[in-house]
Amino acid sequence: MGAKLGEHDGDLAENAEINITPFIDVMLVLLIIFMVAAPLSTVDIPVELPVAVADPPVRPSEPVFITIAEDLSLSVGETATTKASLITEVGIAARLDRDQRLYLRADTSVPYGELIGVMNQLRGEGYLKVGLVGLDADAVPDAPGAHGAEE
Repeated sequence: MGAKLGEHDGDLAENAEINITPFIDVMLVLLIIFMVAAPLSTVDIPVELPVAVADPPVRPSEPVFITIAEDLSLSVGETATTKASLITEVGIAARLDRDQRLYLRADTSVPYGELIGVMNQLRGEGYLKVGLVGLDADAVPDAPGAHGAEE
């Protein structure tokens, strides 16, 4: 780094060594500043997106409802059926369209296993679009869990 070439007894002896301590201090301060500022600079690019004008999905004029009553009896639409003939009745109501959405509704007292059993039966026959029907809590003021209902 540096070398001394001779002995000087004078007051102002030259020092040829570079003092890098202030340089390291400045670099560490800059490193800390960049480490703090880097996460703040990852802001999303502001983009003004166009408004979508797509129509909402069309609900079928005659949806296919599968109902499980309190006594575990099944019906497709208004037609009563059994578990054995459920797929036949659903095929008639859906006109053998496996891509049509089916709406499954069940009484609150129906065991969960029964509901899943019907869903599995529909799924096994290729009816994969099954929606579950329920009431909106705001629409029924006396329903448990409704806003303002006493519990």
